[in-house]
Amino acid sequence: MKLNPMFDRVVLKFVEPEETTESGIILTSASKEKPQFAEVVAVGPGGSSDGKDIKMVTKVGDLVVCSKYAGDTVKIDNEEYTIVRQGEIIATIEK
Repeated sequence: MKLNPMFDRVVLKFVEPEETTESGIILTSASKEKPQFAEVVAVGPGGSSDGKDIKMVTKVGDLVVCSKYAGDTVKIDNEEYTIVRQGEIIATIEK
């Protein structure tokens, strides 16, 4: 099965952050419970809100940060995905 998001929604698959940063800082478990890292799996076509067009700026493969409690979680083919509105994504991560 394939998830095809509607309007300004984005399908995310959460990934575990690295336990140690590149500079050697060890992340505590408390710091892991706040914003979470996710990979964009699918992106909706965009839409409009209050008469304004919503342009989709995220794309498949982007690594993003969003709130732990954002969106709705679904399970398909033993994989767990979260569907969020593009506005719930806090940031993108560039490598």
